[in-house]
Amino acid sequence: MLIRDSRLDIPSSEITPKGIYLNRRALMTAGAGLIAAAALPRSARAAALNPVPSDLTTTGEALTSKEDVTSYNNFYEFGTGKSDPARHAGSLTTAPWTVKVDGLAGKPGDYALDELMRGLAVEERVYRMRCVEGWSMVIPWAGVPLAALLAKVEPQPSAKYVAFETLVRPSEMPEQDTSWPPLPWPYVEGLRMDEATNPLTLMAVGLYGETLPNQNGAPLRLVVPWKYGFKSIKSIVRITLTETQPPTSWNQQAPSEYGFYANVNPSVDHPRWSQASERRIGEGLTSRRDTLMFNGYGDFVASMYAGMDLAQNY
Repeated sequence: MLIRDSRLDIPSSEITPKGIYLNRRALMTAGAGLIAAAALPRSARAAALNPVPSDLTTTGEALTSKEDVTSYNNFYEFGTGKSDPARHAGSLTTAPWTVKVDGLAGKPGDYALDELMRGLAVEERVYRMRCVEGWSMVIPWAGVPLAALLAKVEPQPSAKYVAFETLVRPSEMPEQDTSWPPLPWPYVEGLRMDEATNPLTLMAVGLYGETLPNQNGAPLRLVVPWKYGFKSIKSIVRITLTETQPPTSWNQQAPSEYGFYANVNPSVDHPRWSQASERRIGEGLTSRRDTLMFNGYGDFVASMYAGMDLAQNY
């Protein structure tokens, strides 16, 4: 059963040109299957068994071009410039790929990516992506709900958070082998369990009808569309279930500037710039639009933060 919402009933065929329809055969590692959700709490089971529609759209907004999506991004393991990842990430070997699952998991282990994805149906999602730097995109992703993936590894009841870790391989990720890295490695991120199992949270394996390019976080990355982009960690090699809030890279680097939650909030400025508006990539350097609370996904996520001071829990 799908969660239906009249605002989400725009077919992807009406906003996506035929030439970029997703080739599901190329993106599915095991085809559609039943989600093994019995091990999750009731709220998480509901999310896993009632995913958002596969034709989820962003209210008909124009997609950012594939060229921009794949050539303008942050992936500091390959350099600090926006074009550095596209120029240097080709060296990254993404097959075979192993993801370690540990911590408070009923089924911990070192999983080959194919094994981890087996039985999970890849869905297409069109999401806004808002960078903390003040620019944004609209990206057609392909992936599996994180709730479904977590169900396979059976989180224990005491697991309150999910931590993620990026690959460390200096021979292929040149900034990891410099004397002045922009961040300590490995890059780490984390979500509360309710955030991780929210139906919008995606583990992406592709975009624009193709497997995920290296510069965009191949072969497996997180996509959390209501949070600033740095929360969507790339090239994941470890998933840890934990009872305590995990450290996150940018919060460790500059805690006064980057909070653990990093929810898109136009009323809470970065210490060095306003977050009230954003520049949509592809619309010109001077074009600005108002930033939406929770990046426009408040109807689906705001209830998780009821009663919290979002200026303090930024």
